[in-house]
Amino acid sequence: MQLGLSEKVQKLRDEVCDFINNEIRPKEDEYFLDVGIAGSRFEFTEKMLNIINSLKKKAKNKNLWNFWLTDAEKGHGLNTVEYAYLAEEMGKCRLGAEIFNCSAPDTGNMEVLKRYGTQKHKQLWLKPLLNGEMRSAYCMTEPDVASSDATNISLKAESFNDHYILNGEKWWISGAGDPRCKVYIVLAKTGNSIENKHGNHSMFVVPSNTAGIKILRPMQVYGHDDAPHGHMHISFKDVKVNKEDLLLDEEGKGFEIAQGRLGPGRIHHCMRAIGQAEFALELMCNRALTRSAFGKKLSELGANYDIIANSRIEIEMARLLCLKAAWMMDNFDSKTAAPWISKIKVIAPQVALKVVDEAIQLYGGMGVSQDTPLAAAWTHLRTLRLADGPDAVHRRQVAKAELKKFNKNDF
Repeated sequence: MQLGLSEKVQKLRDEVCDFINNEIRPKEDEYFLDVGIAGSRFEFTEKMLNIINSLKKKAKNKNLWNFWLTDAEKGHGLNTVEYAYLAEEMGKCRLGAEIFNCSAPDTGNMEVLKRYGTQKHKQLWLKPLLNGEMRSAYCMTEPDVASSDATNISLKAESFNDHYILNGEKWWISGAGDPRCKVYIVLAKTGNSIENKHGNHSMFVVPSNTAGIKILRPMQVYGHDDAPHGHMHISFKDVKVNKEDLLLDEEGKGFEIAQGRLGPGRIHHCMRAIGQAEFALELMCNRALTRSAFGKKLSELGANYDIIANSRIEIEMARLLCLKAAWMMDNFDSKTAAPWISKIKVIAPQVALKVVDEAIQLYGGMGVSQDTPLAAAWTHLRTLRLADGPDAVHRRQVAKAELKKFNKNDF
């Protein structure tokens, strides 16, 4: 089992780190300070667009682009273990993933279009997404049902001669607030089978400007709207979708497509979470060594030695589990890898959240303010314990896999 850094990935990681530290991080504050100046918080100022576009252009020119793609022709031909090391570095700054064209939900949507889209889909949507010329959103979660059980999804797609009509609502649709978001991948209900509850849903490609789609409101995360990216509550009222935009050209394949999309997406989130934990620990140590109280450095007060040591130990454990899950994805089918993805989906956000929380405590009032990235990291990581399946759902999957080893009957 090879989980270490190859010479190739070490070189790429060094280049990514250098780009983050010297190009992205110096521009981040300037970018986010401009949010809302255009009038709406979901509009870009000229300065914001210049920052994003110039950084993307530089990254692309340096071939620091589309690392997530296993296709060597358009990406770097990295496996999941190799990509994990780069995703971790991207997690250390808020704009990192987008600048390298490796951000959610676009990577998952590009994977869907690449695997299941028609040539027309690939030309219209995949090509500009791969080039970083537009953004996208994935529409699954709904306000009126427990969406962690995806068989509950109720937005209805009614079939007519050459089209479907979609009616219903979605919420927490990440990225839909971005004016550059041009296409949605939508999970909708097309069947009512009791015997085959996993065959009742289908996946559609829907342009975001289709008549009948209305953004009702931005959802707030602990009082913040995460603009200009946003997590939107969206209404679909009599939305007409051509039958050629039904993925796989067959009803009932929504779960198959969703599982192919969500597995890699979950592990990418976990990789970036470990990066956030690393950056928080770095900030914690710098604070502990440069701040004094009661005549001593903070590092020498209370249990701060233990806190710093435990943070390092827990990050290392989480990273190893993440790499093991990545290795399982690279070497086994999705069903075999699924419990490992669930394990890291539980642990990585929890560990990162704990480390960030300890760093906030060491910073005191400054830690919960806008003057460090810690408060924003905390809200993101707390939300990650719900996104792409809450902790309880993933623990259930891990427990079922474990019990199956000892139960002769199907579990």
